[in-house]
Amino acid sequence: MSVWALGLNHNTAPLDLRGRFAFSIDQIAPTLKGLRQSLARQPEATILSTCNRTEVYCAGDKPALEQTLAWLAHNGGVSAELLRSHSYTLEGDHAARHAFRVASGLDSMVLGEPQILGQMKDAVRAAEGAGAMGSTLHQLFQRTFAVAKEVRSTTEIGAHSISLAAASVRLAGQLFEDLAEIKILFVGAGEMIDLAATHFSAKNPKQMVIANRTMERGEKLASRFGAQVMPLADLPNRLHEFDAVISCTASILPIIGLGAVERAVKLRKRRPVFMIDLAVPRDIEPQVKALPDVYLYTVDDLAQVVQTGKDSRRAAVAEAEIIIDAGVQNFMHWLQQRDTVPLIQQLNAQAQEWRMLEIARAKKLLAKGEPIDVVLEALARGMSQKMLHGTLSELHAGDADRREATAQTVSKLFLRGQGRSRADDAER
Repeated sequence: MSVWALGLNHNTAPLDLRGRFAFSIDQIAPTLKGLRQSLARQPEATILSTCNRTEVYCAGDKPALEQTLAWLAHNGGVSAELLRSHSYTLEGDHAARHAFRVASGLDSMVLGEPQILGQMKDAVRAAEGAGAMGSTLHQLFQRTFAVAKEVRSTTEIGAHSISLAAASVRLAGQLFEDLAEIKILFVGAGEMIDLAATHFSAKNPKQMVIANRTMERGEKLASRFGAQVMPLADLPNRLHEFDAVISCTASILPIIGLGAVERAVKLRKRRPVFMIDLAVPRDIEPQVKALPDVYLYTVDDLAQVVQTGKDSRRAAVAEAEIIIDAGVQNFMHWLQQRDTVPLIQQLNAQAQEWRMLEIARAKKLLAKGEPIDVVLEALARGMSQKMLHGTLSELHAGDADRREATAQTVSKLFLRGQGRSRADDAER
């Protein structure tokens, strides 16, 4: 059984390319179905998609990295060559190590950030619901979660980390003298907006408004922060009211266009607008960044801000890598053992067949009135002969080198702790 992975992330691909491969959680099931149908023998598969990465994990009889890459490139509407230049392919222990590092926060833009573990668990649940998980990937991800838990509980990998939400507040503080005097619009009501609203609310801004397509969900989030709610459809007409706009939705197309922002800037009469686009694909058209008095940042723009404190966590990273190394070794040992399962099953079936035959013979002898000692002796002799017949035949077959190799194997299997002399005798 083989395990392989294909992915692109914030280190290998620009934001707009990553946006082509972003999948919402409700897209995972049909996407996995298409992936598995495109590959021979329909392997096990899982897709992890976040604002910083899209990764495909598969398990099957043989690795199919090129086919997986071709499928993903076609799905994203780009050439295989372009995707290959911005992605990474991993197999075996390298794929397992990558999964462990991702779940532990070692491969994140924000070193040690905890959200990725929950996102990976969501991806696994989606794959299970789609019927795309099998015993191999199940084992891989259960061990992944266990390793991540150990890393987070025994190291300080998450200490001093700055989340994207916290980085947004820090950048806003560089533009506005007093965050308590600004009005903030949050677009969306998902986990990232929840985190951003939590951080900004600590600064007691003058007003917080949440715009969401589903009013009920927006109201639920707003109630936690004493914020107001407005329909997403009202956004173009009210955009000028806000000093800061934080957006993160699952829309596949920008929902804040250049024209809407241009109108808002005119109405604001050169008062600056701070905008954070945390969505992948983008929520805000990239041309907005060129407008005067508009300060637009994307998830990639926040990279330098969130690196603060990274040096102080180097020791924790080293400790985490040791835990991950042990986890990888254990998983690979389990995976390699699975290759012997069919042989073990065949051996058990053969032994069961021999046992039933000898028991049947023994019952016939007992029915004829043979003494119990004679019957037991015949049963034991019959089992021994059946078990040793193939071995003894091999010891007398082939050339000298083959007999020597067979003798060594037989010695290990049947004469453990008794030396090689009996194997030599058997050969002679």
